[in-house]
Amino acid sequence: MELKSSTAKAFVITAAVVVVLAGIKAASAIMVPFLLSIFIAIACSPLINLASRYKIPRWLSVTLVILLIIIFGFMLAGLVGQSLGEFRQNLPNYQAQLSVELAWVIEQLANLNIIVDKNLFLSYFDPAVAMSVATNFLSGMGGVLSNVFLIILTVIFMLFEAESMPRRIHVALSDPGMKMHHIDRFLKSVNDYLAIKSLVSLGTGAFIGVWLYALDVDHFMLWAVLAFLLNFIPNIGSIIAAVPAVLIAFVDQGLATAGLAGLGFVLVNTVMGNMIEPRFMGRGLGLSTLVVFLSLIFWGWLLGSVGMLLSVPLTMIVKIAMESREETMWLAILLSGDDLDETYIPTDDETDKANLLDVDFTEEK
Repeated sequence: MELKSSTAKAFVITAAVVVVLAGIKAASAIMVPFLLSIFIAIACSPLINLASRYKIPRWLSVTLVILLIIIFGFMLAGLVGQSLGEFRQNLPNYQAQLSVELAWVIEQLANLNIIVDKNLFLSYFDPAVAMSVATNFLSGMGGVLSNVFLIILTVIFMLFEAESMPRRIHVALSDPGMKMHHIDRFLKSVNDYLAIKSLVSLGTGAFIGVWLYALDVDHFMLWAVLAFLLNFIPNIGSIIAAVPAVLIAFVDQGLATAGLAGLGFVLVNTVMGNMIEPRFMGRGLGLSTLVVFLSLIFWGWLLGSVGMLLSVPLTMIVKIAMESREETMWLAILLSGDDLDETYIPTDDETDKANLLDVDFTEEK
């Protein structure tokens, strides 16, 4: 009987999750701007809190932050739109030059007895195809930003309500101490992640732009902005940003410049992503690399481009929610990285906590 009830409970929970996900997918036109507004408000809240320490009125600090967001957003949209327009105009020339460059590559391969079909080779290395992923991403972001008025209004109201919201949550929850601990932990984790990721992405875009400008690569500002935006997408964002820029460098200036452009992407992303970012990020995320990559695919499918950008914070919400209940603690452990937090270890003995991960499970008790 107990087994049947457990199985039935598992089926009910699975069905509920499927229904919720289907609802989110169907209502993505509303959910995406709302989620984006939440994370923009969370990212802006430290600036508002800092201004309040200096006795700056909340209405003034919110107004200044919103103005900064609007100015930065319109500058970014104008720059990307202009660069994309120029790129589309030059695309036929790039395709013609690519045919010439690849003809030489195919000839060299033929000398090594490696026969490659030219048309097939061109279909895989067409700059239009290479740009399709990046263009689709920018188009998706543009579609979301078409609701910019709704997003800005929502952010304004959230920032004004943020000061009294914790007190109301304390009153509303039946066990406010434990739940507020998880909420505060989530807010701190998201604030740290967004702040560090924004600075690292900004540095990545700036260095990529300077490097491509020094190499005289066409549309270097477009590739710099693309590197900045796609750096928010974990694991594969930097690769997507590098491919079209390296390909255009190859088409326009040859193999040597393309190699130098690719080397610049590798060096910048190695230093920023593997040295600087982990040093400041630390273990704040607590997510395994595999989970981060799978969450990118899942949230991208569910919410589109914005889901890819917010895949890590959204997964952190799920993980923290699972940590709040003993029944789902095992799922939170599976989502964690290699360094498990001691709070996951279900024992009060400090010696057992230190040695539990080294236990030989084949040993008979």
